[in-house]
Amino acid sequence: MKLVIAGAGSIGCYCGALLADAGHEVTLLGRARVLGPIRQQGLTVTDYSGLHRTVLANSIILSEDPACLRSADLVIVTVKSGATAEMAELIKVHTPAHASVLSWQNGMENARTLRTILTDRDVRAGMVPFNVVPTDPGTYHRATSGEIVIQAGSGDLAGQLSSPDLPITASDQIEAVQWGKLVINLNNALNALSGLTLLNQLMDRTWRRLMADQMSEALTVLKAAGHPVASTTPLPAWITPHILRLPTPLFSRIAARMLTIDPSARTSMAYDLMAGRPTEIDSLQGEIRRLGQQVGLPTPICSRVAELIRQASETPMFPDQIRP
Repeated sequence: MKLVIAGAGSIGCYCGALLADAGHEVTLLGRARVLGPIRQQGLTVTDYSGLHRTVLANSIILSEDPACLRSADLVIVTVKSGATAEMAELIKVHTPAHASVLSWQNGMENARTLRTILTDRDVRAGMVPFNVVPTDPGTYHRATSGEIVIQAGSGDLAGQLSSPDLPITASDQIEAVQWGKLVINLNNALNALSGLTLLNQLMDRTWRRLMADQMSEALTVLKAAGHPVASTTPLPAWITPHILRLPTPLFSRIAARMLTIDPSARTSMAYDLMAGRPTEIDSLQGEIRRLGQQVGLPTPICSRVAELIRQASETPMFPDQIRP
């Protein structure tokens, strides 16, 4: 297939490299600061299990011009939530009518935004459960486990995209899957505020208790709103807060069976905060706050975390200024 990764950042570059390695014709549509190093030395991806792939620069198309969308059979949107509407307009102008559009983005509103603008297109939501971080220019490292899920539809799109290094499955309950990912992603902000790696944060029972309380708050709101939640781990979503509250030795044994985390992993929001980039707090905690207001339930934890992230974005904070 001819694929365009629209808004290639960490997730887009990692997935794009493996899709190209699997034989697809991949175009990365992105910014010069991302594409420049790839032009010079190729695109290298690694992961926690020892995967190491390098895609040569001449084996992948690199473009800063949205006109590259004209050749797409499929557009995979990976921009931050705030840029989704702008990218949708570019897709509307440049992409052929037969091209499908996949959203591989955090939050719930991105696929809705794409469908609102691309009314006559096959637009499908997706869920990317793993964390990818840049390690060197042109090099991206997958630091956590999990498999991509996309919305079921006509044709076997998941089967066409899936490969041993990038398994992809389809679901006809994609909103429940997305809600499950959003509940987990509420920790993105806590990790950013903690200043810790994900592994160190998870080994700290005080931080885990805060994670559990925030997750319980979100699950209560989602239940009241009638939104089913599909877990992104082998255990049901409602059990996860109880597991987080366990003593660390017991938690460690259970968590090791559910999730693999690279010792150096941090969330994307932690990197955004450190780099002074806009965060996706409105698509995560903000989504739960808005839903809480609709169903008449308070969301004090999500509200406070969102406030702290905004304060940290305006005035850089040191990790020892934050206490769970």
